[in-house]
Amino acid sequence: MKEKRGIIIGGAIIGFLAVLSVYFGNPKNMGICIACFIRDIAGGLGLHNAKVVQYIRPEILGMILGAFGIAVYKKEFSTRGGSSAFLRFILGGMVMIGALVFLGCPTRMVLRLAGGDFNAIFGIVGFAVGIVIGIVFLNKGFTLKRNYKQTKLEGYVLPIINVILFVLVAMGSTLLIFSKEGPGSNHSPVWFALIVGLVVGVICQRTRLCMVGGIRDMILFKDSYLIWGFIAMLLAAFIGNLIFGFFNPGFAKQPVAHTEWVWNFLGMVVAGWGSVLLGGCPMRQLVLSGEGNVDSVITVLGMLIGAAFCHNFKLASSPEGATPNGKIAVILCFVVLGAISYFSIPKSSNVKNKVKGEVTVD
Repeated sequence: MKEKRGIIIGGAIIGFLAVLSVYFGNPKNMGICIACFIRDIAGGLGLHNAKVVQYIRPEILGMILGAFGIAVYKKEFSTRGGSSAFLRFILGGMVMIGALVFLGCPTRMVLRLAGGDFNAIFGIVGFAVGIVIGIVFLNKGFTLKRNYKQTKLEGYVLPIINVILFVLVAMGSTLLIFSKEGPGSNHSPVWFALIVGLVVGVICQRTRLCMVGGIRDMILFKDSYLIWGFIAMLLAAFIGNLIFGFFNPGFAKQPVAHTEWVWNFLGMVVAGWGSVLLGGCPMRQLVLSGEGNVDSVITVLGMLIGAAFCHNFKLASSPEGATPNGKIAVILCFVVLGAISYFSIPKSSNVKNKVKGEVTVD
């Protein structure tokens, strides 16, 4: 347990900070949500016209900058890339489609449950099933190939862009779009949100916190290290919700959620399957991008465009439920994920004994 102390404390801090973020203005059960926040950023940049979800979320900027800063300080910053970039872009987009049909990333899935939203249970089961499907292909030798050392400049570009975006949002620049109503208009103070993001970025970089990795490692290697971080996050957020009076158990009338359990389940199957092929959940991709992993930057861009695509083509769910277009998109994602998984298996026969080296989160 001693070696798990850091990730348990880190997960608990993240869970409590998420509840504090709600207290200071973020939407309920959405103190931290990578999918929802990237969707808001897409709207804030004018990539979609859903007026209720347009805001440059400082938490996302802070996570990348926090991971970047601590990686540089610890001499762990290393610019690498070139591993199946376009496939990673597509996978990032599909992870976002699945998450927005469910209405939340793996982190929000945990936070929704901590707030009493029992619809998240179907998401958690679906997410685990998606990871199991991905593991089947990992065991058969699935790989997106190796990456290569890149120039340092490539690793610095995203952090620089994040600094510029934060300055613009802090100034209330008219170059950006700000929601005047709906979830996008609900946010904590800019500097508080940035600090939350910085702290989360540092914690995740040091502990390698990743829900995909946690479930995957439990199944493949019986290693519970990573999953303890999310257990701690769940418990801390649950306690925080009780303290602030946010806990509201049940299925109906949950904030920014719907009760169509089949699509909650299937949406997160897509998110889990895509994430395990990518080697990490959306939060982990942000942290890796801050460490200089250009492949993760491509994945994040895929999620950004995927979020815009979801709202431009009415794929994202609403509290009324999954849309017809969203349901069709989820089914198509299964087909595409199956094709990518199958055709990314090397034709050479004996690869099973390499599984642990192939699937370790970067």
